[in-house]
Amino acid sequence: MAETSPTWQHTLIPLESAISRQADASLNAPFVRLWQAFLSGRVLLAVALLVLQTLNLQFQNISSPLVWLTCICYLALTLVLRLAAARHLPAPEAGMQWLPVIGVDIAVIFLLQILQTGSLNYTALLAIPILISSALGGLLLAFGTTAAVTLLMLGHTSWQYSHGLSDAAQSYYQTAFACAGYFCVAFLTHELAKRVRRERADALYNQLRRQTQEQVNAMVISSHLSDGVLVVDSSLQVLQANPAALNLLGLPEQHAQNFSLLMHSWWHPLIEVVRTTFSHARPLSVTLHLQGGVHGGTTGLDVRARVTEVEAPYLNVEPGAEASHSLCVMFLHDLREMEAQLRTEKLASMGRMSAAVAHEIRNPLAAITQANALLAEDLSSQPAQQQLCRIVGQNADRLARIAEEILNIARVQQHDGTHQAQVLSLDAHLALSCQEWQSQTTPPRQLLLQLNAPARHIVFDEEHLRRVLINLLDNAQRHRSSASDASSLQLVSGHGSEGLQATDAPLLEGCWFMVWSDGAPLETSVQRHLFEPFFSSQSRSSGLGLYICRELCQRYGASIGYQRLARNGVEGNAFIVSLRSGSANAPNHSLFDSIMV
Repeated sequence: MAETSPTWQHTLIPLESAISRQADASLNAPFVRLWQAFLSGRVLLAVALLVLQTLNLQFQNISSPLVWLTCICYLALTLVLRLAAARHLPAPEAGMQWLPVIGVDIAVIFLLQILQTGSLNYTALLAIPILISSALGGLLLAFGTTAAVTLLMLGHTSWQYSHGLSDAAQSYYQTAFACAGYFCVAFLTHELAKRVRRERADALYNQLRRQTQEQVNAMVISSHLSDGVLVVDSSLQVLQANPAALNLLGLPEQHAQNFSLLMHSWWHPLIEVVRTTFSHARPLSVTLHLQGGVHGGTTGLDVRARVTEVEAPYLNVEPGAEASHSLCVMFLHDLREMEAQLRTEKLASMGRMSAAVAHEIRNPLAAITQANALLAEDLSSQPAQQQLCRIVGQNADRLARIAEEILNIARVQQHDGTHQAQVLSLDAHLALSCQEWQSQTTPPRQLLLQLNAPARHIVFDEEHLRRVLINLLDNAQRHRSSASDASSLQLVSGHGSEGLQATDAPLLEGCWFMVWSDGAPLETSVQRHLFEPFFSSQSRSSGLGLYICRELCQRYGASIGYQRLARNGVEGNAFIVSLRSGSANAPNHSLFDSIMV
């Protein structure tokens, strides 16, 4: 099973999970701090109780060993819990996890209240466990803690009344009012804490959505947007740039942000676009031609710019600065990419029209072929005229095959087997095709032929090999420096490294041939589109020659490529065709026969 390439949706899943975990941590952050403050307060409370017992002993000479033991044990427990559980917020549900905290506090406070020998009243401290259970726990825990405190206070009041230590009615009323107040405090505290949680959750959820959207936008702009995007401020400082824009400007990806348009003089047209957009404060669409750059030549760009207002927090401006800031967003589109898209649309249109056109061509060709055959019978006694009839018949058959192959592009058919792969002598067929190509003009075209594979055989169709070579020779003829100098256009064949004398030549295996001319170097942007249909640097060229060469090579398992090479110290353009050696069967179909249009 073929692997499925990851999409931005798949990339977004771990990203959103990570942000969600961060949001959960941020949601609990204030309550963790409250929990830590509560634990620290318990330690301070234990120390304060020990200090209070010391003062009672010093000034009132009142002391109880059990009170001292209770305070010391309470201090030890609070210290242990402060060190062990400071970073772990207990679950809000009522359970045993609250026993070392709320249970111990209530028990210690009531024990001190029972054991106290003076006039101290410790019951006011019972508000601490009620507050913490209401703020950090659920409503059941808050009311449960308050109910436990209420029962203990009523029990303590009954114990005091039974020992004649207080007035019954007054003590019960006071205890009832205090417990009712505790319930009110517990409910209000819990509701306030719940509201804080809800508002913080809403804020973090909005933050999560914003961060996710920012990540999606950045991912789409950087990886899936073919247009270049530049975000520029009024000082001509580029704040953001995606890889497509950096490639168009000839910069590495390290310059994704914070570089100036003043870096290079050939960016001056972009500077004018930015200034015009800011001054008019409306969208602007222009076509620019940047002269120079790291790749040399001219870079054509379709530029669309507009002004957008960005809030100050996004820009991290200083306090007291303006609340918003104007930025210029520019979309850069390579004109060559647009032209390539137009060529693709032309190819699609050609495919839709080719069926009707092919029928129109077939019928006259059939009539020509039939008439030529009848004429050949009538001229059987005239050898010179029969030779002309054979030439007409051969070219009519060749034109019919070309029309059929162009029609196959639209039909999306497999190769019908008319052109089967054959075992051909490489040098013999190259020499024959070159002789035919040279004889097409008067005087004959000049060509330096270096055939270094006389005993090598390849797998190809004879007619298709001739077409590939003729197309390459025609292309080299148009770009050579001198038509009279044979060394300015060379055809070289070989096997492996045999016959390849070019400097910095590629490592080749098997049989190959190369068409070399001393033409001017091609721009990098032109090299990317060399083998695309309808691409040509000359207005009178159809732009199909190299495209047909590539597709015919792929049909027979061969490959074609371009490289800038030097021969005999002269730089030139080389098209190298690597061929299959031996007598293996040719493929049944090719990309040339299965292009969707």
